[in-house]
Amino acid sequence: MSTTRDTVFSNDTFDLAGQLHLPDGFSEDHTYPAVVIATPGSSVKEQIGANYGRRLADRGYVTIAFDPGFQGQSGGQPRDLENPAARIDDIRFAVDHLTTLSYVDDSRIGALGICAGGGYAVGASMTDHRIKALGTVVPVNIGRAFRQADTSSKGSAIAMIDAVGRKRTAAAAGEDIDRNTWLPDTEEQAAAFGITDVDTLQAVRFYRTPRGHDEHSTNRRSFTSDAMILGYDAFNLVDELLTQPLQVIVGGRLGTTFSYSDGLTLWEKAPNAVGLHVIDGAGHYELYDEPEYVDEAVGTLDVFFQQHLAG
Repeated sequence: MSTTRDTVFSNDTFDLAGQLHLPDGFSEDHTYPAVVIATPGSSVKEQIGANYGRRLADRGYVTIAFDPGFQGQSGGQPRDLENPAARIDDIRFAVDHLTTLSYVDDSRIGALGICAGGGYAVGASMTDHRIKALGTVVPVNIGRAFRQADTSSKGSAIAMIDAVGRKRTAAAAGEDIDRNTWLPDTEEQAAAFGITDVDTLQAVRFYRTPRGHDEHSTNRRSFTSDAMILGYDAFNLVDELLTQPLQVIVGGRLGTTFSYSDGLTLWEKAPNAVGLHVIDGAGHYELYDEPEYVDEAVGTLDVFFQQHLAG
């Protein structure tokens, strides 16, 4: 069985809180391939990152999952900021940290991105070729998702960007920044809002019930994040800069996260896409923690990383 070790590393401004998952029989006298895990938006290292990190460690990899800056147990102000550029940079700092560990073979470092973390891992891999292979599970272009969801009125994305600008002006004068919810806080709240979408309800059941809840996952997002996300495209320049081997894993049940279509878009753009695996019957959030589906995803990732982190 793998073991877990808490770790802390710097992003040159503040500390990031991480967890290393170490293979069975781990010895600091040996060297191992390693995988950096980029987690979904709003999640912390003990949730989806740990589900995948432990399983990959059981297969012989050193893995690291960490709380993004401004979130969880990591530092940074304002709290609960979701800044795509910062999240991408945090992955690079996690690679930096791995290279300082004597038991990590820094010529065999890969990355795994899940949901929005899939898009962030793409960005990090494009601009940091110390990452030798990239796996994604239900990858989401979070900028596309926010722009697509913002359909309440013509030009509403522009209205949101303008509203963020006004709020930043107010914050500069001393007002507090609003922190909005990612999801309804409870299943009862979702029902009161009239939410019937399967994916949204599954997200609530994962993040906001004992199934996947963690005290450090606040379900809040600083309002200023929204303008940054709306202006972000996770897959821009993939065709030019993502030279590493790529494995895409998506769920076969289509849903309103559109991770299936985002995965196909990424697959089609990447010049060195070597694997596209569809897990029949699985929806987006079922690939967070349902053992049947997660085990199949990890088995596919293991074959991919064995081949492309072989040294």
